Amino acid sequence: MPQFDFANVFWPQLIWLAIFFAILYFGVVQTTLPRLGRVMNAREDQVKGDLVTAESAKAEADTLKAAHDAGVAAAQERARATLGTARADASKALEGRLAQAGAALDAKAQTAQAELDAARARALAEIESVAAEAAAAIVEKLTGAAPAPAEAHAAARAALAA
Repeated sequence: MPQFDFANVFWPQLIWLAIFFAILYFGVVQTTLPRLGRVMNAREDQVKGDLVTAESAKAEADTLKAAHDAGVAAAQERARATLGTARADASKALEGRLAQAGAALDAKAQTAQAELDAARARALAEIESVAAEAAAAIVEKLTGAAPAPAEAHAAARAALAA
């Protein structure tokens, strides 16, 4: 076998090995590496584009979030203002109703007081009349003579006033 005869065959085999290696290497380098480089560049460009798109989307989302937060804060302020106005209106309405109820109660109290005063005056008149009759009866029993009705009424009025 001539390939195992290292004395005569080593250098030609080494040269053929170098030639085939060079053909295969440059064939691979010339065909595969440019494609591989284009793929790597395309992926790098795509990743950079995606990062730029993500950053712009994040900036837009931050802007929308800030606008949303501002809108919510403004809505809360409007709600607070509306609530304050509603409370003030309700307070005024309640004060008005309380004033009307107080006026109605005052009118009823004045009417009741007038009725009480009238009833007291009638009761005092009746008591005075009963007291005058009782005093006249007592004086008549004690003295045997009946006093004049005007004198009995005057005496009973004086006794009740004291």
